[in-house]
Amino acid sequence: MDNYKSLTTKAGCPVSNNQHSMTAGPRGPVLMQDVHLIEKMAHFNRERIPERVVHAKGYGAYGTLTVTQDITQFTKAKIFSDIGKQTECFFRFSTVGGESGSADTERDPRGFSMKFYTEEGNWDLVGNNTPIFFIRDPLKFSDFIHTQKREPGSHLKPNWMKWDYWSLSPESLHQVMFLFSARGTPKSARFMNGYGSHTYSLINHSGERHWVKFHVKTMQGIQNFTADEATRMAGEDPDYSTRDLYEAIARNEFPKWKMSVQIMPESDAETYHWHPFDLTKVWPHEDYPLQEVGIVELNRNPENYFAEVEQAAFEPNNRVPGISFSPDKVLQNRVLSYGDAHRYRLGINYDQIPVNQAKHSKVRTYHRDGSMRVDGNHGNAVNYEPNTYGGPMEDPAYDEPPLKIEGEATRYNSYTCDDRDYYEQPKMFYQHTLDDLGRKQLIQNLATSMNKVPKNIQHRQVYHFYKVDKEFGEQVAKAIDVNIEDALKAWET
Repeated sequence: MDNYKSLTTKAGCPVSNNQHSMTAGPRGPVLMQDVHLIEKMAHFNRERIPERVVHAKGYGAYGTLTVTQDITQFTKAKIFSDIGKQTECFFRFSTVGGESGSADTERDPRGFSMKFYTEEGNWDLVGNNTPIFFIRDPLKFSDFIHTQKREPGSHLKPNWMKWDYWSLSPESLHQVMFLFSARGTPKSARFMNGYGSHTYSLINHSGERHWVKFHVKTMQGIQNFTADEATRMAGEDPDYSTRDLYEAIARNEFPKWKMSVQIMPESDAETYHWHPFDLTKVWPHEDYPLQEVGIVELNRNPENYFAEVEQAAFEPNNRVPGISFSPDKVLQNRVLSYGDAHRYRLGINYDQIPVNQAKHSKVRTYHRDGSMRVDGNHGNAVNYEPNTYGGPMEDPAYDEPPLKIEGEATRYNSYTCDDRDYYEQPKMFYQHTLDDLGRKQLIQNLATSMNKVPKNIQHRQVYHFYKVDKEFGEQVAKAIDVNIEDALKAWET
């Protein structure tokens, strides 16, 4: 391929691979030397000003987490140290792809971001209302989001872009089916679940590591709009969900969620039949049952939207001792990307904005100066370490147990590694999670969205649905007037 057609970095260097991040072994973690990944994410984080590049339309509230069950055998995090313990929190809910003026009821995943103000610092659990996502490699994130945004030529949002991308990315299938089910248009934050989505780790006082997934399930019950109701509400009251949460709290009808965890012993990850760090997959509850942790109640509205919601900055790298990361490739990149986006959007001292400040722990750093520094800038204390002037020092007591990493550093193709199965979990979702009405709604919603998409894209996507369930694929094909035989040839060609 000549250089004119070759993808390059911003410096003009040819890019050898734009689909797979560079990792230490096929299961990660991602390497800092993957300069192409870092360049893509750094540029993507700076594409829009001043609103968030994703999750621009959002609303939030303050509340408390009350611990109800003992999980201290898994984690030393003080937030979970005692039954009955309460921790202040701030939650922000959002759509993902829409601009700040878009409708709350658009078919879109919902951001479900949680900030807990603990005595060990802020813990941010930054997730969605879905337990999975469209991609499992962060190198694909900006390309995927571009398909949900506006087309550069017309500045319109043509429907074919996302279906073109999804039909060429079968790993997205699980999340696409979730999105086009009834749960793609939740009535309000009060009536939807939240998930950490990624695999994280818990570390106990003995230095033992367990893998964990967080679930935050509504105690008001799941309620969704039908597709027609969501469309109508977008015209009648595009801020419906924002209004619903605000007014419920204002009348002291405080919404609650039950926080639970799935716990996997560290060694299980080596033999579990699904890749446990793959963001496109769940851990079935029969393998790793939910264990209750506590109850979250939202009970106080913000007083100023811009100061407390628009300037709220959530980031997965905000963690506390006893809660940590995993080799999940997308999580590894989010640890870098979120803080980078906040530094661009809000400035280097975004952590000093009241909603983002650590409320119950003393911040001790050697960071100084920077735009919009509004505290005492640590006075005349020295700004280097080590020093002999009583400055803060590292504490080995907070070390984590070593994370085993093996494998050669290269760009591993996940299609040929141990997580090549795209269809089994979507089949479980279609055949067992959805009921007859849910399957009917899924097919109707898919047909509405795919109806005017070019035939070649329709063929590729119907092929994937057929691989999930023969009848499912045939019904979608019939609904959009696609010849099923043509569709079955699509992926091979």
